[in-house]
Amino acid sequence: MKTEVSTVTTKGQLVIPAKLRRKYAIRKGTQVAFVEEKNRLVLQPLTPEFIRSLRGSLKGEPSASKVLREERRRERHP
Repeated sequence: MKTEVSTVTTKGQLVIPAKLRRKYAIRKGTQVAFVEEKNRLVLQPLTPEFIRSLRGSLKGEPSASKVLREERRRERHP
């Protein structure tokens, strides 16, 4: 794992090194998510490529729509 270093400004801003911006297709307007993992902070660019990589990752049982329908049915018929 290579390390790149940047400094946080007084306004809490952070510059992502150009090499990493190019590698991960981070451009003006790209949103990023900050994910806490144990005692680490992970920056995840929310690029179209990343979104596509998530397709199918939530498949399986129970489906969210099925759970929602069952919950609504219970609310109507207690």
